[in-house]
Amino acid sequence: MLSFEINAQRRSEFGKGAIRRLRRKGFVPAIIYGVKKEPVPLTLSHDDLLKRLELEGFYSRILTVNIDNQPEKVVLKDLQRHPSRPAVMHMDFQRVSETEKLHRRVPLHFTNEEQCVGVKQSGGTVSHHTAEVEIRCLPKDLPEYIEVDLTNIKLNEIVHLFDLVLSEGVELVALAHKDTERNLPIVSVHLLRGAKAEEESGEEGAAEGEKQQEE
Repeated sequence: MLSFEINAQRRSEFGKGAIRRLRRKGFVPAIIYGVKKEPVPLTLSHDDLLKRLELEGFYSRILTVNIDNQPEKVVLKDLQRHPSRPAVMHMDFQRVSETEKLHRRVPLHFTNEEQCVGVKQSGGTVSHHTAEVEIRCLPKDLPEYIEVDLTNIKLNEIVHLFDLVLSEGVELVALAHKDTERNLPIVSVHLLRGAKAEEESGEEGAAEGEKQQEE
């Protein structure tokens, strides 16, 4: 199983020419900064890095960068990819402090869609309005993802930010000031437009039939 550790070396060559030579040899230039320490230019193995980028948690979890066998706790701050081929061009890592809260975007995992009441019993469709949310927490409380259980969501119901179940120590940045206008929708269950029109047509036909019988 791949880990959330990266081996790196300090980079001593700079400039466009040096960077091009570095990439041709299969390495990625990077930098680590933060926590009131000097930035350190780094060199990473491109092939090793690509394997770790396949892990969803790599983008949201605390990572360990081993710089010449000295570990640093970091988060991925920026990732630059080549526009037309599967290549990483540059990476930024930010050091973390155990006493300072992080602002991170973490993915949402929607579970039990097939068992959702609004889908199973009412023929509804699940619509995702966002795939991630921005949170604030200490490094020790950082979740890899936030689960959204859809089991009991009924037809025409909407799950908002307020409805998310967060682990202890985690707060949503959008709701930090209890601003109800920022209580955005996360996911909803509804009938597709065609199905809704068909349902309404059926109801109208039934009502017309009842009226004719009364007459």
